[in-house]
Amino acid sequence: MAKKKKGVGSTGRLGPRYGVNVRNSLKEIEEAKKSKYECPRCHHDQVERESTGIWNCSRCGLTFAGGAYKPRLGKKIQRMIEEEEE
Repeated sequence: MAKKKKGVGSTGRLGPRYGVNVRNSLKEIEEAKKSKYECPRCHHDQVERESTGIWNCSRCGLTFAGGAYKPRLGKKIQRMIEEEEE
């Protein structure tokens, strides 16, 4: 029997262009920005990307700035959220 082919995911639109390393890194970035993340306030997996660097929790309504592809929070932002909870 033939082996099952590995899916190309969202990079299938590129075809054979740009090389395998570029396509694999693009695939990782696109999967990271489309997935859901844990909210720093309510701790549910409801944070989604609105635009570049803008993240929003659909459960508690928290909107914050983070990384372009992943919602990385700095220490200052984390402290502000913790103070807000008190």
